Amino acid sequence: MEQDPSQNMGCFNPLLFCINQNMECFNPLLFCMRKPLHAHDIGRRIKKLNENLDAIKARSASFSFINLGSYEDGGKNMVSSNSSTRETSWGLDESGLVGEKIEEDTRNLVDMLIQDHQTHQKYREIIVFAIVGVGGIGKTTLAQKIFNNEIIKQEFSKKLWLSVNQNFNQIEILKRTITEAGADHLAAGNTKATLERVLTEALKGHKTLLIMDDVWDHSVWEGVLRTPLVNATLSHGSRVLVTTRHDTVAQGMLAEKPYHRINKLEPEDAWLLLKKQVVGNGNNDEQNVNTLRDIGMGIIAKCDGLPLAIKVIGGILRQRRILRREWENVLNDSILSASQMPDELNNAVYLSYQDLNPNLKHCFLHYALLPKSIVFWSNSIVAMWISEGFLHGSSCDLEKLGYNYYNELIARNLIVPNQRFVGQEVCNMHDVVRSFAQYVARDEALIAHGSETSLTDRHNSQNAIRLSLEAKESESNEVEWSSLQVNRSLRTLILVGQMKINPGDSLSSFSSLRVVNIEGGNFNALSESLVHLKHLRYLSVEYTDTSRLPENIAKIKFLEHINLNGCQRLVKLPSGIGKLQQLRFLGLNGTSIHNIPKGFGRLTNLRNLYGFPAHVDGGWCSLEELGTLDQLMYLQVCGLKNVSSSSFGIKARLREKVRLTFLLLNCTSGDGDDHRLVKEEEQQQIMNVFDELCPPSCLEQFVIEGYFSRQLPSWMTSTSIEPLGSLRTLAIKDLPYCTEIPNGLCQLPNLELLLIISAPAIKHIGPEYLLLHHHENPSVMENIGSGFKIQVERCPNLERINNLPRLQNLLVMGCPKLKVLAGLPALQRLDLEDYDMETLPRYLHGVNPKHLLIDCSLSLLTCIAAGKSSPEWGKFNHIQQLKAYAREKSGERKWNVLFRRDPFRFETNISRSAIHRARVAQMILTYSITCPIGDQWPVERHVSADKRLPLCCISFRCNAYRHLVPWLRQTCLHCMEGVGIASSSDQWIDTPHFTAGSRCVI
Repeated sequence: MEQDPSQNMGCFNPLLFCINQNMECFNPLLFCMRKPLHAHDIGRRIKKLNENLDAIKARSASFSFINLGSYEDGGKNMVSSNSSTRETSWGLDESGLVGEKIEEDTRNLVDMLIQDHQTHQKYREIIVFAIVGVGGIGKTTLAQKIFNNEIIKQEFSKKLWLSVNQNFNQIEILKRTITEAGADHLAAGNTKATLERVLTEALKGHKTLLIMDDVWDHSVWEGVLRTPLVNATLSHGSRVLVTTRHDTVAQGMLAEKPYHRINKLEPEDAWLLLKKQVVGNGNNDEQNVNTLRDIGMGIIAKCDGLPLAIKVIGGILRQRRILRREWENVLNDSILSASQMPDELNNAVYLSYQDLNPNLKHCFLHYALLPKSIVFWSNSIVAMWISEGFLHGSSCDLEKLGYNYYNELIARNLIVPNQRFVGQEVCNMHDVVRSFAQYVARDEALIAHGSETSLTDRHNSQNAIRLSLEAKESESNEVEWSSLQVNRSLRTLILVGQMKINPGDSLSSFSSLRVVNIEGGNFNALSESLVHLKHLRYLSVEYTDTSRLPENIAKIKFLEHINLNGCQRLVKLPSGIGKLQQLRFLGLNGTSIHNIPKGFGRLTNLRNLYGFPAHVDGGWCSLEELGTLDQLMYLQVCGLKNVSSSSFGIKARLREKVRLTFLLLNCTSGDGDDHRLVKEEEQQQIMNVFDELCPPSCLEQFVIEGYFSRQLPSWMTSTSIEPLGSLRTLAIKDLPYCTEIPNGLCQLPNLELLLIISAPAIKHIGPEYLLLHHHENPSVMENIGSGFKIQVERCPNLERINNLPRLQNLLVMGCPKLKVLAGLPALQRLDLEDYDMETLPRYLHGVNPKHLLIDCSLSLLTCIAAGKSSPEWGKFNHIQQLKAYAREKSGERKWNVLFRRDPFRFETNISRSAIHRARVAQMILTYSITCPIGDQWPVERHVSADKRLPLCCISFRCNAYRHLVPWLRQTCLHCMEGVGIASSSDQWIDTPHFTAGSRCVI
């Protein structure tokens, strides 16, 4: 068998091997070493050379040298090649905010943005404001805080966040702005004039705030966005806020002076930030850290008050023990005070880089290659690192080591988790850090994005071993595949977007490739030439036009990762795929593959398998192929309704997969008939199959989807659930007939999230599912983790959620029949989403969460906005904090009510007149329900019966109010509520909004 050239041979001696094999070895190395004395002399000279290099390195420390090459010669090239493509978003992670200064800056800028400039010469124009500062000082963070400010949300009907960056594309900028404005650019094509018209229509009449983050060239405003925004005749008060590193950009955009300059952190605030990075919040080590304050202040002084520098230094200190000598080593490191570093390449970033072990340095530099416009999940990144040979160890532990490296980069603040994604599966890299990494790797990596897709003028275009290229949609920006073929030394090829592929083009020129990642492009014409890539380890062609893989794919012996997700034209796998002995990852989600070739079970090295289709062929079932895959860690199986016998489930041997941490079992196949009526025998059959698919005790995340039996599998019941003690997330989704959720949840001590989506037969969630009534020992209630959360969505018949003593977070969406919510003493947060409810649910009286979040209709929100005079007031005024929202047709939250009990605060962006109208309508509705007089209401005392108006009509005829008040006083004295309405209704007929003959509009 051919050996993987990347494998670490350890202490293996090829010379001894040849002797033992009677000289039947033809290792080329031996032909160079037939003269032992000559070989010994070479070894002695190499040893001497290494000693000299070590001595030079030791002496260089006293000179504070930094080996980054000549910045004067390479600086311009760095700026052109780093293609600063940091994609920021408005999401804000407040864990890194310290001190009052940012709060003060936020208040000042918010006041400037909402200030009425009627005396201003630009009163009718859009006014631009600028935040200016060096990279890493916190411009984006301040802009994010402003964007999320509640006053800003109330003041502007349209808020747009646009991450611009260095190498913007005009068409792309217009498309992204249109998307931010809530419109669709697809029909407009790629013509600038057409896109400008679409943007103008999307913003017409709106009071708009546009935040342009990280602008390097003022032409993005003057030449691209200014005209469509001005033509939109925006509402008075529209504003633009720009963040930039350069005054010339603010000047070119005619921003208001003086510009807002972010100052460096004050020493005390910097110390707080450093402590946060080292120990987090509420850590017991904080007291020990305080004893090192003197050293910490010295470190802060060398960081010069730059937040990013302090964060990365904090990341280093977090890896060290909290000892004086450890901190002194960091303080006294000569790199920290070196003055030779260019401004763009922060000293602290370089120090953090130097503190990495050699393999982790490679991983860090590789991360900077990834295009920011694409989401790269942690498992794909780790797989690339493995394929590049950055990770060393036993084959079984490489993924674990890779995730450790990934988490260490996060801990050192070199990459930051994206707040839009759960957990840390997706991260961003700050542009200062990215610039540094790309500069360090400039001799090996070629990065070309957007308008920089021309490779011919790059100084290292033919010598680069890694290429990251992002081609835009415009045909003029498409890259000729032939232009890439000069890079014959490439080991990594990352392409996003369309390529110009001509007849005869192939991959054969790239014989050294280990990593191929192509997304959203046209790869099909190249797929057959994959077999020329003998060293290929990683292949990802997500969302491309790929319709086939080469039948002789087994020739790529070292292939470890194949990602085909989203390749809708792909209908089958090559029959020889089972011969890929090194394969660790296979992604089939979103493909048209419904059959797995026999022999698939030979892929015994698989760790990740997504979208595996279950199907039966005579007496054979694809589930049998899973039986031998004992290394699986992540597994998704779909189409289980096709399995005709439980015996096939037994052969999958899921219980024996002791490394499995994630499992998704899906019954449906996506062929459109999944909502038909299911016969009893079919329900029994699927339950029997699932009974044999019991997962191992190490499972941490389990999803059951499309299950159409009335009863859950036996291993999800109280007598069998205990072996799932490692389970952290349990999700049941699309269960049309099942009337129960798993009971015995109290036996799952690590359970953090129970997710129930679209389960119409479930009516109750309570203690019987925790199995509390089976236990006399009250401590059993404590077994569920302290952060336990339940999320319930689209359960139309759910009536009760009660007696869950450890539940801390509850989210309820689309459950209109829910009437009881009680016995939840630990509840911290309650989220309700229901756009059909006319009043707040009465069950709010029985719960007392610290935070209540409501998404409802505008009419209900308007009633809530009446505050203490609203009939809804008593349902939420005991809760510490309320946030309630109503959405526009586009789905964006526009109107809000914000309430805080202590200290008291009540704010809304709904007009007073709208609140008044809603209050009147609500009071009439309340009286019509409770008054016992009958179904009809006289307009005057002596009006004949045939002229009486129905109650529903009176509710919408405001001219009846002047007759209603005296009638209530004289006729309905028996009804105390009627008297109350009459007493409070004098203001109705006195207000200009409700004069006789006016129409009530709610």
